[in-house]
Amino acid sequence: MATVYDEKLTVPLRWWVQGWMLVASLWLALVVAVPGPLAWVVTALALTLLTVLLRSYGASRIVVDYDSLRVGRARIEARHLGTAESLDAEQARRAAGVEADARAFLLLRPYLKRAVRIEITDPADPAPYWLVSTRHPDDLAGAVRALTGHGSTP
Repeated sequence: MATVYDEKLTVPLRWWVQGWMLVASLWLALVVAVPGPLAWVVTALALTLLTVLLRSYGASRIVVDYDSLRVGRARIEARHLGTAESLDAEQARRAAGVEADARAFLLLRPYLKRAVRIEITDPADPAPYWLVSTRHPDDLAGAVRALTGHGSTP
């Protein structure tokens, strides 16, 4: 299976640093209040929980292959895709906010400011479009356009 586009949406490094600082603060508060071994066990559990949460939140993938688009756990065949539009930060903010359609499929990440809006042409699908956060909106939109044969959008 040929992959045209593949992106993993990992959380930014600053989230990891802030999480580690939170766990270090927890350890500092515990080490003076409870026996040392208990403080270390609670800290290890907190660090494990932090790692699981950040990895699972960042585990979403966007894949365009020869016949479909996969975003997270959702998949749609290429024949049901319409136009794909790369959005700048302001357009993405509006598309996810005041101009949003409640029926749309969204995969948004707060640490990514740009997105791609992909029209859905399947009459049986209640979602009129997918709005997908990405680090490379021009590349993703181009891959979807190449997959569907639709030209660029204005």
